[in-house]
Amino acid sequence: MTELSNLTRDVPIFVCAMAFPTVPCPLHVFEPRYWLMIRRCMETGTKRFGMCLSADHAGISEYGCMLEIKDVRTFPDGSSVVDAIGISRFRVLSHHHHDGYNTADIEYLEDEKMEGPAYEELTTLHYSVYQQSVSWFTSLLDHMREQILSHFGLMPDREPEPQSNPSGPAWSWWILAVLPLESKAQLAILGMTSLKERLLAIRRILVIITRKMNSRQELVNSREWNN
Repeated sequence: MTELSNLTRDVPIFVCAMAFPTVPCPLHVFEPRYWLMIRRCMETGTKRFGMCLSADHAGISEYGCMLEIKDVRTFPDGSSVVDAIGISRFRVLSHHHHDGYNTADIEYLEDEKMEGPAYEELTTLHYSVYQQSVSWFTSLLDHMREQILSHFGLMPDREPEPQSNPSGPAWSWWILAVLPLESKAQLAILGMTSLKERLLAIRRILVIITRKMNSRQELVNSREWNN
């Protein structure tokens, strides 16, 4: 019980996949060590645990996301489906093992605040990249959009104030979760504390993906024309 009394020390860590602030993260829990971990999270009332990727040398990734449990459904075979949602980002300071699962001492990450002309520039960038993200998502095929929506839910609306959340706009994390990116790239962006740099990274990724999509479409059109 005492291990979860402080959510910066000995935080239970689920080593599995990428998670992002404000984004739903449903999990299928079938390993006994994680059953124990989830049960302790529920019994202590914190209903929170960290999510990290596996790392070859360090054991777990340097950055992760705190998740909050919304619901737990247990099946006859003992496995569970845990409905969780991302709360906040953190950096791992050190990590340990306890009863078969990882725990870590962490520090939370918050975005640097901008003011004056830099804030005005950020506001413009925020609007521009949001519109670019919406355009990319609406350009996807119907079945691709349906798959994304069924797993991640609707794309959040653009916030009037880009710095209202210490972790940044919800829509930006949603788009990062659904973009076809390698986890290494996602992890690097997760650890950024500059909203401007994250937005610029999203813009670059969207430009590259859109160019590839257009090139493939041009190739298909060319083949159809030749046939």
